[in-house]
Amino acid sequence: MKRLIAICIAMTMLQFTGSAQFGKLLDKGKEMISAEGSTSTADALKQALDIGVENAVKTLSAQNGYLESPYKILIPKDAQKVISKVKMVPGFKNVEETMISKMNEAAEIAAKKASPIFLDAIRGMSIQDGVSILMGDKNAATQYLESNTRKNLYSTFLPVIQSSLNEVNALSYWKDVVGAYNKIPFVKKMNPELDDHVNNKALDGMFSLIETKEEGIRSDKSLRSTQLLKDVFSKQDKN
Repeated sequence: MKRLIAICIAMTMLQFTGSAQFGKLLDKGKEMISAEGSTSTADALKQALDIGVENAVKTLSAQNGYLESPYKILIPKDAQKVISKVKMVPGFKNVEETMISKMNEAAEIAAKKASPIFLDAIRGMSIQDGVSILMGDKNAATQYLESNTRKNLYSTFLPVIQSSLNEVNALSYWKDVVGAYNKIPFVKKMNPELDDHVNNKALDGMFSLIETKEEGIRSDKSLRSTQLLKDVFSKQDKN
């Protein structure tokens, strides 16, 4: 419970770190906890973070969630060399559009399984983490999540990405593309990996959108979708 209270203090007061003293912020945190009670503040924090993650996952896991978003996954640099040559081979005219569609579809499938991973990471924050977040920028919570969980998330997410690429026949299609490329005279044989690229770009997009949701709940009253969020986070609006 103390851990969650500490994080709540950090999350609700991040916007003041540019001009206020640490002692003053701490006093405000204590005042908020006293007014709302430790259970309310802890529950409000959990709701805020859960909503941010849930919305991000829901958005990106929808049909064309990645493909029609700012987080659209494009062809990796090494693969561009393959694409540019294969376009001239009969049957592969639209290879770039096809590969982009398949990669993004794979990321959308994988995103559906991301929520438990992100939620476990959020709930693993310590009191010390909360102090660091308190002194950080307005997106400090998301930055903390990325720096402390990305390696584990990558390892957990990779098999899902690989399975998803197989599910949409992206790897099979890519094998055909590379095969056609390697038959072209005088080219250097290549086989750029897709799973690492899609995995990293999918995580980049997920973290970016979570950051946007995190900032929104703190600054936009209309995004506080429960009474508890409205009651607790309204404290910061009065200061």
